[in-house]
Amino acid sequence: MPAPTPRTLSTASEGPMSYAIFQLARAHRAYAAAMLREMDLHPGQELLLMQLLDRDGQTQSELLDSVGLDHSTVSKSLRRMQDAGLLSREPAAHDRRVMVVHLTDKGRAMREPLAAMWRALEETSARNLSAQQAESFVRTAYAIADAINSRALPQEESE
Repeated sequence: MPAPTPRTLSTASEGPMSYAIFQLARAHRAYAAAMLREMDLHPGQELLLMQLLDRDGQTQSELLDSVGLDHSTVSKSLRRMQDAGLLSREPAAHDRRVMVVHLTDKGRAMREPLAAMWRALEETSARNLSAQQAESFVRTAYAIADAINSRALPQEESE
């Protein structure tokens, strides 16, 4: 039986779509986190692994830019992943201050479990949607993300 739709708080009634997005993101993140825990991963580590699976040997700065997380979060995640044997970090040949990240065999072996996790998450997320609704949702979600990412800065932030 599905969980009841949460009551929209009175102050959130000024932004019902935004509140729905918040509720969706929270539910999706919680379910994904539970699936990641079963794989001995912390949320965000899967994004780093996926980036490295697509292109191994990136610098920490490149990974930082690609996942959109803050420096301390990425650094902590990479340290944990290194301790777990998923990756190695070594100074770059061109600049010893730059760290290059490489997957280990154990890290490369995460490709299929991660793909399976994303398939399961997708199936659960789209369970009550038609194929057309799912496609429309993806287009709408990216349109909203584009609108938010391209917003004009408020006056006080741009000064």
